Amino acid sequence: MTVAAPTSTVDSSKIRNISIIAHIDHGKSTLSDRILEITGAVDPRLMRAQYLDSMDIERERGITIKAQNVRVQYEGHIIQLIDTPGHVDFGYEVSRSLAACEGAVLLVDASQGIQAQTLANCYQAIEHNLEIVAVLNKIDLPAADPERCKEELERVLGLPASEILSISAKTGQGVPELLSAIIQRIPAPTGDPDAALRALIFDSYYDQYRGVISSIRIVDGTLRDDMRIRMMQAGENHEIEEIGIRTPDLIRVKQLGPGEVGFIVAGIKDVGGARSGETITEAARPAAKALEGYLDPKPMVFCGIYPIDGDDLPDLRDALDKLKLNDASITYEPESSKALGFGFRCGFLGLLHMEIVRERLEREFDLAIIATAPSVVYRAFLTDGTELLVDNPTELPEASRLDHIDEPMLDITILTPSEYLGSVMDLCQSRRGEMVKMDYLSTERVELRYTIPLAEVVIDFFDALKSRTKGYASLDYEPSGYITSQLVRVDLLINHEPVDAFSTIVHKSNADYYGRRMAERLKELIPRQMFDVPIQAAVGGRIISRETVKARRKDVLAKCYGGDITRKRKLLEKQKEGKKRMKNIGRVEVPQEAFVAALKLED
Repeated sequence: MTVAAPTSTVDSSKIRNISIIAHIDHGKSTLSDRILEITGAVDPRLMRAQYLDSMDIERERGITIKAQNVRVQYEGHIIQLIDTPGHVDFGYEVSRSLAACEGAVLLVDASQGIQAQTLANCYQAIEHNLEIVAVLNKIDLPAADPERCKEELERVLGLPASEILSISAKTGQGVPELLSAIIQRIPAPTGDPDAALRALIFDSYYDQYRGVISSIRIVDGTLRDDMRIRMMQAGENHEIEEIGIRTPDLIRVKQLGPGEVGFIVAGIKDVGGARSGETITEAARPAAKALEGYLDPKPMVFCGIYPIDGDDLPDLRDALDKLKLNDASITYEPESSKALGFGFRCGFLGLLHMEIVRERLEREFDLAIIATAPSVVYRAFLTDGTELLVDNPTELPEASRLDHIDEPMLDITILTPSEYLGSVMDLCQSRRGEMVKMDYLSTERVELRYTIPLAEVVIDFFDALKSRTKGYASLDYEPSGYITSQLVRVDLLINHEPVDAFSTIVHKSNADYYGRRMAERLKELIPRQMFDVPIQAAVGGRIISRETVKARRKDVLAKCYGGDITRKRKLLEKQKEGKKRMKNIGRVEVPQEAFVAALKLED
């Protein structure tokens, strides 16, 4: 780490704090790369694609998961740039980034036009009162249609077509003009350098040698490296070890003034001591009021995560603690399962979010884990008038005690080429969706709004939508309350013993299909025993499907060459008695591989 030692803070009128927002795969990370190149922030010999994406998983999937910030200089100004994720599951990262900025660059693919997350992110930026610079990217593609996209942006979002810039982030065409527009159009940050210090933590991660390293935005006052600071929500004091900026290398500085974005290391070893949304102030001269933090996001998808080896439970707890510091939208609490032992019930913002967290636990923390099938939060109303929140199917009371069950609903927005309209409507109707509205944005593009149960979306709705539209449709969603539905719990019994990890809550019309599919799948996965193993799917006390894993057979008649039939019958009866006794005392151990395979999301 190099050390810079400026003794005075930067003039806030020369600072521009911006966030790049767009739908997934519209070129945010590529634009960040070109900005780093044009401003000379990175040595050309060290330059690589997706430079700011620090995780291997981001490079492999070609998506941004974590918002990344970097400071660059252009035309005598400092531009503090935050590259954000585009997928709807990581919208919380976008909201935190926007809170640290005065402006946003809205990026739209000139060959695809407005997509679902384009709308969602733009509305979010407007709610934060940010100045929006609209940009059409990928104008070098043969399929690009900038005029049509400008017309769409003006009609749908009200952004003047004359102010929309055209660039190619891949070739660098138009990027210098974009940087100049950022300096001219986006306002400088305001803040009093002599006021009591108030700094907002908008991201943190854990370093095993230095403790918690937090990304901060100075709102008021001046942060110096010899200060003793106080975390206002946690109520704890700390000595600063280091403050600095990212250029994108970590550069140490003496102080940070209003409007500046940087990082702070204060030797915090407790991961709860520097949560996102925390306000930092000076211990000797504290601010009167903390900054507005972030609303805690409500998890929408739940699953159980269990270590394959029970001895890894403390390591799994530490790993989840450290991940929550880096990704505040995860929730978790301890739970136990008869089949899988001790683990955690974890909440996520969506299915991709769940997959990414599982993969990070395995890669970054070297854990071997099993995740149960995803579920959502239901409201169960009992006959005695009490209400229960049920996020684990095994917690659903018996049918005799239930009055009714409410399930969570989503308002979804789908933008699709008009040629796939029938296929998309068929998909939504098959998932119990109800159409609210249909708008033609242009002759080629349609916006559909549906109300649909969350439980129908969390499994494979997004994949089915992409396959039916050859990848052209886009999806955005937001919660829209609860409605009463006919829901039942399907239990899987192996050798007449229920296995809680396979229980799930489904709509009554889908119960038979789910039970039959799971029974067939488990029949292939459970090894044969010395006795027949029945696999049954049950709703309440009613068996709706059954498969049998046939017993291994020993040929007890092999030694009988001829002789009386009664001798053979005697041997068969003796074998039958033995199998009956074995069946009564035998237990079927479901192998870990069977759990992993049966609970895989992809069918």
